[in-house]
Amino acid sequence: MPLATQFFLSLEQTGGDGTAEIQNLQAVGSYLSLIMTLIFAFGFVFQLPVAITLLAKAGLVSADTLSEKRKYAILLAFVAAAVLTPPDPVSQLGLALPTILLYEISIIAARRIEKKRKEREDAEESDSTDVISS
Repeated sequence: MPLATQFFLSLEQTGGDGTAEIQNLQAVGSYLSLIMTLIFAFGFVFQLPVAITLLAKAGLVSADTLSEKRKYAILLAFVAAAVLTPPDPVSQLGLALPTILLYEISIIAARRIEKKRKEREDAEESDSTDVISS
């Protein structure tokens, strides 16, 4: 938040000699609205691995699908960061880069879930063939 405030303060311009005066008249309501939007955005982003892991556990997404759609996820992360953060590159990168990192962590978690599911299925299959042969 200090970086975003510093950015807005840097836009101020004193008037004189034919130039317009630009003042930052930040109201408490708009400041709190900005902070709440940022808190919501970062909170939502950090739930990404949990949500994708649950979807993988339910079998609705696979690690291969997530890997194939990586370029769209990166684009979506930057678009969401541009919409949800103030118009300064530092805060946009501050939201987009963790989003991409958490997406990669989600892919790793989905691979682990798929590996455990395959091992469990192989163990069940070998148990069922043992019962049939005896």
